[in-house]
Amino acid sequence: METKIFKKDQLDEAVDLLTKGELVAFPTETVYGLGAIATKEKSVKGVYAAKGRPSDNPLIVTVSDEKTMERYAKEVPERAKKLIKHFWPGPLTLLLFVKPGTLPTAVTGGLDTVAFRCPDDQLTHDLIAKLGYPIVGPSANTSTKPSPTTAEHVYHDLKGKIAGIIDDGPTRVGLESTIIDLSVKTPIVLRPGEITPEELSKVLGEKVLINTGKVSDKEVPKAPGMKYRHYAPSEPVTVVDNPADFSKIDFNAKTGVAALKSVLDKIDLPGENKFDLGNNLVDADHNLFGGLRYFDDKDDIETIYVQGFDEGEESLAYMNRLNKAAGGHHFNK
Repeated sequence: METKIFKKDQLDEAVDLLTKGELVAFPTETVYGLGAIATKEKSVKGVYAAKGRPSDNPLIVTVSDEKTMERYAKEVPERAKKLIKHFWPGPLTLLLFVKPGTLPTAVTGGLDTVAFRCPDDQLTHDLIAKLGYPIVGPSANTSTKPSPTTAEHVYHDLKGKIAGIIDDGPTRVGLESTIIDLSVKTPIVLRPGEITPEELSKVLGEKVLINTGKVSDKEVPKAPGMKYRHYAPSEPVTVVDNPADFSKIDFNAKTGVAALKSVLDKIDLPGENKFDLGNNLVDADHNLFGGLRYFDDKDDIETIYVQGFDEGEESLAYMNRLNKAAGGHHFNK
């Protein structure tokens, strides 16, 4: 299969492919998503096949507005309306009860809930509006690999497996959206993202919990990123929590380091063995997946060390992704 790259003036071609049941990757402000019409079960199953994604891992439904969501949500509670007013379009996903019979099991994983997201990307809004249907939107990468923040990342992973990619340049945020479960008595963040629990709590006027539990092998996760290995390159990743500890590591030609520029400047390694995460945590959020992919593409790199952050809720999303990529392995010497 040929994988076509579409620019913003070629949106109609992408719409035509999706209408025919094909898969097309699309841009958002967080990462690129892999799109298929959410009501077409055969197309949705194709998403799992293209990614190599476990079939019990529910998909996010991407909408262009609240009105579209109302066609598939059993109800839109007042909590959801508050968050929509404040954060949509944006990097926030809402888990609500699904209206029975509106979405295939391939989307919901057989659960009575489904996650909805309205991204802050006009191209994707236009795409959904032209389609007349919402689209599923898992990250457009091979399952377990770092999420894609450019069209080139998508092409690298899914060339020949999907029909097209809508290229809107690098993503702004770089980490997937925050997912909040509103189907329970006390709202709970199932996956951290740019929008913090503190910000959500402030808007809702009530406490917001943070999920810390693990999903068992027999359970179906309520949202993506809760059960399976994610974001990992082929080489082992180690988190370095204290920047001073980089000086204790025995580096060699097969070592890769991703860290802030101020940290990299003190490390004696060739430039090609370093990846600059930027100047601060916000930069690191944006660049983390790019750094993991950079080293994944280098055949001579065997070990990757990545700078960790301890900045409270602000670093929750970054550390969530990095800990999954590293399998929880931290430097301790």
